[in-house]
Amino acid sequence: MNVSVGLIEGLPAAEVELTGAFTDTFGKSYTPGRHSFSSEVTLTPSDPQACAFALDGVTIGIGFHWERKERQIFRGAFRLVKQATGLTVINDVPLEEYVTSVISSEMSASCPLELLKAHAVISRSWLSFPKANPTRSGSGQGEGLDSHEVLRWYGREAHPDFDVCADDHCQRYQGITKAFSPAAAAAVRATGGEFLRYNGAICDARFSKCCGGITERYATAWEDADMPYLESVYDGPALSCSDNPETWISSNPPAYCNTQDSELLARLLPGFDQETRDFYRWRVVHTPGELADLIKSRLGVDLGTIRDMQPLARGPSGRIYRLKVTGERDYIIIGKELEIRRALSRTHLYSSAFVVDKEAGSFVLRGAGWGHGVGLCQIGAAVMADDGKTYTEILQHYYRGTTVGA
Repeated sequence: MNVSVGLIEGLPAAEVELTGAFTDTFGKSYTPGRHSFSSEVTLTPSDPQACAFALDGVTIGIGFHWERKERQIFRGAFRLVKQATGLTVINDVPLEEYVTSVISSEMSASCPLELLKAHAVISRSWLSFPKANPTRSGSGQGEGLDSHEVLRWYGREAHPDFDVCADDHCQRYQGITKAFSPAAAAAVRATGGEFLRYNGAICDARFSKCCGGITERYATAWEDADMPYLESVYDGPALSCSDNPETWISSNPPAYCNTQDSELLARLLPGFDQETRDFYRWRVVHTPGELADLIKSRLGVDLGTIRDMQPLARGPSGRIYRLKVTGERDYIIIGKELEIRRALSRTHLYSSAFVVDKEAGSFVLRGAGWGHGVGLCQIGAAVMADDGKTYTEILQHYYRGTTVGA
């Protein structure tokens, strides 16, 4: 099985550097070196393991605080598809090589083997879930809401020209850019053909970087649907959380993902993720005017100077999925969690699990976690693996009632 991965979209022309010989669909050969294309083409490597292609200026972390451009290297076929917006660069690659790249891009290839095995299972499952459930919704907006409420969620829209994109919107896929360790390849081989299953069906195996100590339920982030294996669990060996989410967020409780061990994080996280060290508990300050400007630019609503922010609904991890923001002119209710994160930041807030205080005329957001918090907590799972837990123990901890099988 091959996976088609969208790497870059909207190019007027594409320049690629080939390592090894490639052939197009008409039998024309392309020698190693740089080649430019302004129309559709498919290049197939003569030797899939020895040949590769490199692209400059690939954007990673689109819209997030770690956004940047990189030179990336890929194995497999290089394909250009022309759309009204320009050329799309697509990489066609075997499934298991795709999974090997994902687990080496989402986390570091030097992670403990059991974490890499757990991630191989969920990345394979996440990719396969839509094909097994074609009627499931993607992005959406709540019904019957008045002009004062925005309720949106961002799901898995079907890409017309490829299966998945290469960035955080889907799963991070950076080809062979990040050095594969023998452990990453071994993890994929050891779990070959394995999926996370609930009552025999492949799971929608969601994951995020850091849950903040408690994972979140599915409906807080996406449509109002019951996903029994995506319920909230405490990220620790025993229950140790407060019934009051604001007390929980404002404290620094023990959890698998509560680590500041620099040596451990250097082994667990890719280089650009290591720049973010306040992932468990964080703090953001905005003046009332700054908040008004953010909401106007992000949502197109002019509330005037912001006077109050009031959480109306929280999930079990403390993540807000309905937030009322009141200005001197009007008010708006924002949801769900990602829309809140977008509205209150030039990029994205780390999460929507935060409490709001007013200090010296400014709004202080004190938050917990990094990401939507649903499903596997990547840092927590890595710490579990480092503590000696097996990949099946890790998966059963985060996805209750599931099994692993072909």
